Amino acid sequence: MADYDAIIIGAGLGGLSSGALLAHQGLKVLVLEQSDRIGGCCSTFERNGYKHDVGASIVEIIQPIEKVFELLGTKFQDEVDLIPCDPLFSVMYRNGERITIEKSLEATGEVISSLSAEDGRHWKDFCDYFQEMMDVLIDALFFVPADTFGDMANMIKKNPKLLKFLPTFLVTYQDLFQKYFKSNKVLDTMAYQSLYMGMPPALTPGPFAMIPFTEHSGIWYPRGGMIKIPEALLRCGQKDGLEIRMKAGVKKVVVKGGRSQGVVLEDGGEITSRIVVSNVNPQRLYLELIGEEHLPWLTKRGVKSLVLGKSLCMIYVGLDSKPDLDAHHSYTAVSMQEVNDFWTNHVETGIMLPAEKNYGLICWTSHSDDSLAPKGHHVINVIPESFYHLKGTNWDAYKDQFVDDYLDYVSRDLVPDLKGQITQVIASSPMDYERNLRLPEGSLYAFNQDATHQAVFRPSAKSKCIDGLYLSGSGTHPGGGVPTTIASGMIAYNKILQNEKV
Repeated sequence: MADYDAIIIGAGLGGLSSGALLAHQGLKVLVLEQSDRIGGCCSTFERNGYKHDVGASIVEIIQPIEKVFELLGTKFQDEVDLIPCDPLFSVMYRNGERITIEKSLEATGEVISSLSAEDGRHWKDFCDYFQEMMDVLIDALFFVPADTFGDMANMIKKNPKLLKFLPTFLVTYQDLFQKYFKSNKVLDTMAYQSLYMGMPPALTPGPFAMIPFTEHSGIWYPRGGMIKIPEALLRCGQKDGLEIRMKAGVKKVVVKGGRSQGVVLEDGGEITSRIVVSNVNPQRLYLELIGEEHLPWLTKRGVKSLVLGKSLCMIYVGLDSKPDLDAHHSYTAVSMQEVNDFWTNHVETGIMLPAEKNYGLICWTSHSDDSLAPKGHHVINVIPESFYHLKGTNWDAYKDQFVDDYLDYVSRDLVPDLKGQITQVIASSPMDYERNLRLPEGSLYAFNQDATHQAVFRPSAKSKCIDGLYLSGSGTHPGGGVPTTIASGMIAYNKILQNEKV
């Protein structure tokens, strides 16, 4: 008899959601986490009284999360204290001008009209279209698998309204915005959000153009930090007997007779199970933890062809006073062409931009939750654009200079005298994410999220070559992000119910 019904590799959101759901179903489940903290990129750490979020900074599109907690017999809002973020974000122009966007669609329409009367008239058309798209796509894409083209056909069969929006998958984020808006100043307020998918506007699939609209349905911050979401999933799972072991890295997935049988730990211990759910990067799973000797040639070729997604450098900053910011999120106004050029001229060449030409996001988390810093102090995360491969150097050698240069630029041109308020600076480079979270090349979203890496082109929730093996996390459908990775855990759980004796 196996030691466990199911072993979950990784205590990220996908692993915890699938593990908690399986435990609620009555299975004996063990979660193995290689680090000393749960949540992966959706986590929080404390240093000298300041609490910093590791990667994720807000939560939106909460319907999939609500569904998971409903299946666990509770409510998301009862388990996590969600603080609404309004205004939604502030846009900082390099000339010192700022625009603040509120949750209200009407107020946003007035802001757009002040920039361009013509674009202001199109704002309602934009909202009407994307409201319908959001309702259809969330229901169609977030709750069901996309392992085969048959799954895709079933999506359309169950949601025939999806047919109306299929053409948006053939165009880009940039195409859709330029259909509605013509003013460069308006478009400059909407280009950055394509990077929430880790891709520039010219490569991000059209449906993600709904992101600047979906934010108006609400964005929230968990009181106590982003770690409160994985903590809630773990707490619910533990009520049903879910077990977790920290600092328990997995060296190998045991495969016998074409079926997963358990895992071998890095300390040499072996644990058996009927089912294995992997929440690690699928390339690492198949090529390292399983090994090419267990893979058909087509699987090996397919896994190796996947392109790792763009990584980032996160600068965690403690301040001794209130910063000159206007919202939980503030980002640099940037043109769509500028973001596209950064991808082709810098990400693909390894040549980093000078700090004064870079751009990025500032997350002022203590604006929403003042418990994250000592009284009178504040916490921000500064996220400039960056990537893993640097020409002529690497991040261990370059990080300190990059961080200093970028904070100098922000303090000089975007947030006056920010450097004079700083009490603490910590930074995670792409190489740090790779080492600490075991994310290949520090890619938080696992793979690119362009059209060639979406849905059926992403690794399947149910392994197609190894029985008893299931996948969750950002490397699977529906992709990277807080609600999507939680949804991936629910999809893996449903696949297990369909295919295993539980």
